[in-house]
Amino acid sequence: MNNRLRILKITQTAVLAGIILLMAFTPLGYVHAGPVSIALVTIPVVIGAMVVGPVCGLVLGLVFGLSSFAQCFGMDFFGTTLFGIHPFLTFVMCVPTRILMGWLAGVLFRLFRKADRTRTVCYFAGGLLGALLNTVFFMAVFISGFFHTEYVQNLAEGRGILAFIAFLVGINGLVEMAACCIIGGGISKILSRLLKSTSDGVYL
Repeated sequence: MNNRLRILKITQTAVLAGIILLMAFTPLGYVHAGPVSIALVTIPVVIGAMVVGPVCGLVLGLVFGLSSFAQCFGMDFFGTTLFGIHPFLTFVMCVPTRILMGWLAGVLFRLFRKADRTRTVCYFAGGLLGALLNTVFFMAVFISGFFHTEYVQNLAEGRGILAFIAFLVGINGLVEMAACCIIGGGISKILSRLLKSTSDGVYL
């Protein structure tokens, strides 16, 4: 049983990683609206974190982060510009933040599920939280590392830090969180039910 579940989890992680790569390098993954894109590629990360577990979330976060960092090599103007300013901080902004987001999304979802008698609300809360963590971690590194650079100050146009964050994230962040909450939460709930019915009643 343990070997079968392990193989199933590896397979699920690989499939979701493939979906992330497909989304990352096609228009499906990022909606360009202003300097910062809406990262719909976060959705398969939170699905894996909730359905398969925190380790899967960590691995998928790594794939997401590396694909995001790859965008900084001429595929995304915002990321490419930041990479030109400080390559290491750009790497930190793209990769470790997404690894932490994927892992924490899985850990916190398990806590939500234990407290959720409906076994439904936790999925939508987990999807919302995953997107929120992605935004918070990304912006924390971005603001602390790049806010005082000439490029970002030109984008800020005299705004203070809080006003600039609201301007930069704004609708983008709300759309990303809504998509992860509704789509990610809904798909995760459906997949969990399907997997439960085909895995001798064992939640993955």
